[in-house]
Amino acid sequence: MTFARVRLAAITTLLLTALLILTGRPAIAAPETPLAAAFDRAAATHEVPRDLLIALAYSETHLDGHAGAPSASGGYGVMHLVSNPTTHTLEKAAELTGVPAAKLRTDTEANVLGGAAVLRSYADELGLDAAARKDAGRWYAVVAKYGNAGAPEVARLYADTVYQLLGTGIKAAGVTVAPQEVHADLGAYARTADLNAVAAVSPDYPNGSWVAASTSNYVVSNRPTSNAIDRVVIHMTQGSYAGTISWFQNPSAKVSSHYVVRSSDGAVTQMVRNKDVAWHASNYNTRSIGIEHEGFVSDASWFTDAMYRSSAALTRYICDKYGIPKDRTHIIGHSQVPGATHTDPGTYWDWTRYMQYVTGSGGGTPSWSVTVDNATAGKFTASANWGTSTYSSQRNGADYRFADPVTVSDSAWFRATIPTAGSYRVDVWYPADPGYNSSAPYIVTTSAGNQTVYVDQRSGGGGWRSIGTFSLNAGDYNVVGVSRWTSGVGYVIADAVRITRP
Repeated sequence: MTFARVRLAAITTLLLTALLILTGRPAIAAPETPLAAAFDRAAATHEVPRDLLIALAYSETHLDGHAGAPSASGGYGVMHLVSNPTTHTLEKAAELTGVPAAKLRTDTEANVLGGAAVLRSYADELGLDAAARKDAGRWYAVVAKYGNAGAPEVARLYADTVYQLLGTGIKAAGVTVAPQEVHADLGAYARTADLNAVAAVSPDYPNGSWVAASTSNYVVSNRPTSNAIDRVVIHMTQGSYAGTISWFQNPSAKVSSHYVVRSSDGAVTQMVRNKDVAWHASNYNTRSIGIEHEGFVSDASWFTDAMYRSSAALTRYICDKYGIPKDRTHIIGHSQVPGATHTDPGTYWDWTRYMQYVTGSGGGTPSWSVTVDNATAGKFTASANWGTSTYSSQRNGADYRFADPVTVSDSAWFRATIPTAGSYRVDVWYPADPGYNSSAPYIVTTSAGNQTVYVDQRSGGGGWRSIGTFSLNAGDYNVVGVSRWTSGVGYVIADAVRITRP
């Protein structure tokens, strides 16, 4: 048991004791939802960490089973059990549980149980014993395998997403996972390229990364010489970001898009060159650029402001480059392509908002945003225990601060003047390095008190990374801190934060 867990248990005991003294009766817990109970049972049955199981499911589906309808890559239910020409985790789950595949597709409790069974089978294959199975950090390679990626860097992207969710916490569909310290054992993946930080730069878009789709999924061409480019087509992936990237790398997919945009922070990955013909919009393929957006048509929780803004910036760049008018005749949804049978981006997609961001007519920039670097005068404070470094080229600004983890209170603080009370997105910037902290605590001073999220600073560095949206009070105060109090290993880094009100 880590010191942090002991500390948490002690605090919980004190609070419960105080409540008993004040009320004279035990505290009554909120009733557990059926979905939460399903995760509890599946985790206990197959000895899979409950919170890890939920984080994996949330990364795939936001805990929405979509009434048994498959994802673009043939995944079913909240656990995204896959049945396609190259991946058969649905069938594997049926074999392991004895539950028919038809039920696994449509019954949420069975689906969760099946996903847990597949995870446990991978854990057994990778040699996790009973002691290792109790530590969520030891399941990293298991999670990476569950993602069914065709390339190790995409497998790492998938696993990193799951562990990031453990650090920031989850609250959705009546299921809660508290932010927690987890030291992910990257194993061999520590030597794998981190697509969040050091991915190849997009050949056509300066703010994107590059991961090539399989050559079986598009046609090499020479546009706009061979064909004019006069349309941008907006899609929803019907799947996760990492899952979509993996699917476009799969030769059996026979589908691709030029770009994929992540829901949480708007990260952009290009997979097909603009000059080439991606297979995304039927008879409009030769004339268009396709942009996929992470999520599902039927679930509005994926449609974030960060995704809208990032995608709009990409679309604006494409339109300017190829002389495409910025209007709804030339920027269209997949459903508007003649002969299309798809409904994406669907009714939840806010076309008015999106086009305002594309054209700049409705505030293409956030209503308010401030960036505070560790070198910003009067806005950063840290004790003498925090050193200064220029070691990593991924830093924001001239340098960054670092300190050893300790079990004492010694936080570095970023101060800002918040103009009005309300909800603000907090992004953090740090250089990533294998020697940096595996679970760095970021403290946000919310209107309801301090809230802590944990970030693995070994990956995902060199860019802005969202740690969530928080309710903040107005005023000039220390808004975001980086604490040294962690059981994670490696230097804790304090570099820069960005606070944005959409």
